[in-house]
Amino acid sequence: MKYAIILGAAAAALVTLVVVAAAAADRGGDKSSFTVVEHATSDTVTDTGAAGDSVGDILTFANSVYDASNGTQAGSDNGECVRTVVGKAWECWWTTFLAGGQITVEGPFYDTGDSNLAITGGTGDYSRARGWMKLHARNAQGTEYDFAFHVQS
Repeated sequence: MKYAIILGAAAAALVTLVVVAAAAADRGGDKSSFTVVEHATSDTVTDTGAAGDSVGDILTFANSVYDASNGTQAGSDNGECVRTVVGKAWECWWTTFLAGGQITVEGPFYDTGDSNLAITGGTGDYSRARGWMKLHARNAQGTEYDFAFHVQS
């Protein structure tokens, strides 16, 4: 009887291990990482309150994005941000339009330093997308940004 209990417990532990491993593998999904380069040529800040940089100001944009080598246009983007911390941070959401579909993101944009935004969905090849996007300024002027997508679907 003692042997049957030990054998039953071992079998239950093995089944649990298999189920947990299968769930972890399924949760990973297909992964794809790629980078596009935004040329920030249309960025416009609308002053909504106190003159100058103030909480609630709105940044809108619709820019071209290029491949990782920054040589060939790969698509475009369209979005907006709201100033949340003067001189430090915006909260943003936008769509990046690529040949295979669209990817939407939401998250912080810092005046200095990189940020990570959540991938909130997409269309076409990205219709089941989730993951994150690293936003990195390529220069101090803020005219080019790397969008490094880490997509799980």
